[in-house]
Amino acid sequence: MDWGSVAGIIIALAGILLGQAVEGGHISSLMQPAALMIVLMGTFGAVLLQTNPKTFIAGLLMIRQIFRLPVDDRKALAVRTIGWSTYARKEGIFMLESHLRRETDPFVIKGLRLMIDGTPPEKIREIMAIDMYFHEMHLRNAAKIWDAAGGYAPTVGILGAVLGLIHVMENLSDPSKLGSGIAIAFVATIYGVGLANLVFLPIAGKLKAHIQNDMKRREMLLNAWVSIANGDHPRIVEERLEAYLK
Repeated sequence: MDWGSVAGIIIALAGILLGQAVEGGHISSLMQPAALMIVLMGTFGAVLLQTNPKTFIAGLLMIRQIFRLPVDDRKALAVRTIGWSTYARKEGIFMLESHLRRETDPFVIKGLRLMIDGTPPEKIREIMAIDMYFHEMHLRNAAKIWDAAGGYAPTVGILGAVLGLIHVMENLSDPSKLGSGIAIAFVATIYGVGLANLVFLPIAGKLKAHIQNDMKRREMLLNAWVSIANGDHPRIVEERLEAYLK
């Protein structure tokens, strides 16, 4: 569990609620289901309109990464990579087949398979770079739905405010209904701006950081594979890996 994400959400919400209480307002006045429904449904409806449904679903599922600590296995991968280099130096690159069977990561399996098949180093770089490019593009397009949500939410909040004011104007003759209409009007704006800046945009930023770490890991492996395929000494491979472990 990434307690930083949990703590960030709690602190952000607590700041708003405590501030409301300190100013003498009632926290219950911020609980407006109608305003929340307008903002959430309006925002994600707009995002879905501009996004491929498959990408939209992928972006929603990525939110699970926000609450998981990213697994940084670069050191373990570096150790295994040095082992591959040493073994290939002694026994020949074609003998890495036994190491291939132990791997489960499709990216690692693909890279090792290319080396074992005797693919030239420049071809390995070309093939794996294409794989990395489309992998990154897929992840970034999915993460962009949160950036989009952060852009639409404040505007949808204003729409909710206008709807609340329309409700107020329609019931000027009935003072008992004026309070709820005004509450929805102002709370919708709070929801729109608050969700955008305290939830949606921070989620987008954290997902981008996860993607960047994943691409750094893949780039590290690619450069090591090219070095091994070139027949470089394991010490040279190790020195190139060290730059990615800082």
